[in-house]
Amino acid sequence: GLEGSLSRRHRFHCLKTCLIPTLVPPGSGEVATAAATQRKKKARMGVEDTATPSVSSRRAEFDKNGYLLIKGFATAEECAGMRKRMEELIDSWDPEKTMAPVFATDEVEQLKHQASSDYFLDSADRIHFFLEAGATEKDGKLKKDMKKHAALNKVGHGLHVVDDVFQEYSYSDKVTDLVADLGWKDAVLPQSMYIFKQPGIGGEVTAHQDSSFLHTTPRTTCMGLWLSLHHATLENGCLWARPGSHREPVRRLFVRNPDYFEKGDKTAPKMIFESCNVKTQADEWEGKMPTNWEPPESKGLYDRGFVPLICEPGDLVVIDGSIDHMSLPNTSEKQRETYQLHLIEGPSQGITWSPRNWLQYPAGKSFPSLAKGVANRKRKAEEAGL
Repeated sequence: GLEGSLSRRHRFHCLKTCLIPTLVPPGSGEVATAAATQRKKKARMGVEDTATPSVSSRRAEFDKNGYLLIKGFATAEECAGMRKRMEELIDSWDPEKTMAPVFATDEVEQLKHQASSDYFLDSADRIHFFLEAGATEKDGKLKKDMKKHAALNKVGHGLHVVDDVFQEYSYSDKVTDLVADLGWKDAVLPQSMYIFKQPGIGGEVTAHQDSSFLHTTPRTTCMGLWLSLHHATLENGCLWARPGSHREPVRRLFVRNPDYFEKGDKTAPKMIFESCNVKTQADEWEGKMPTNWEPPESKGLYDRGFVPLICEPGDLVVIDGSIDHMSLPNTSEKQRETYQLHLIEGPSQGITWSPRNWLQYPAGKSFPSLAKGVANRKRKAEEAGL
């Protein structure tokens, strides 16, 4: 997801699509603690237990909380492979030629950078590089004393479209099986991102809902798959989520500005936020951080119902598109890289991708189908004799 806000003169009333019901898929969840305890008891008693968590328990857990933490979803080899591939992509990237913009998540800077950047809008089905704030000179070029590997905020948004290594995970059987377990019938993948959260400089991402940025009608169907490639802790910026907040309506939409795209006003920002004119608990911190959020105590987050989701490499956090979530700064000297997929329900299920979303593929090009991607991956493997 993205995050930010807009000055008063750019706030618009939300369209009817802003008030559509939130999709609450019939649940999901990680392996229940009680079930795991029972299996351990059976093992001690010499009783074989081949049972796995039922689909209904996963769905029920996801329905209850709006997120799901799955331990050990990806192997150590898969995580290392994606980290290595990203190193190779960065090595081949020339920041002098691309003039990569800063990627920001705070109220003002997001609209300043993302809302005025063709490089950002053109990244939907490509691999583009986005810098941390403070990594560039006034002319937009990378600071001479800054190594490019340490200057990146993220890489996106088409890694799942054009890169074999990231496709291998994105269209894996386990991803497909999980998505089906959670109730998606014809999932397609609009977006992928590799997030760095650099040691010492990786900033906070304010509380937001992913469906504000990846919106569908007649119901919201966005779901995020947040794969931790390193340990994600309280010190280096793990996710925080507010359980049950996925039942709240979407608060605002990040959309293409009609003044720019339809009326031709080239002085207007390309992207704006539109308020959905709904009242929720989160109005207090919309577009900013709740008071007293600062680590290490972060008392204001606990007081408002947020919980930290601490991960090991290979753990996966599944995120409902309407859940309120955030991450804090990386105040440590340790890496906290993640690979993130965002999917929606496909058109065969009567779902329409909003034409006003920031992310749009070129005319005539559809979002990759998860099922077709799996079939293509297997076909390539067969052709290679693997």
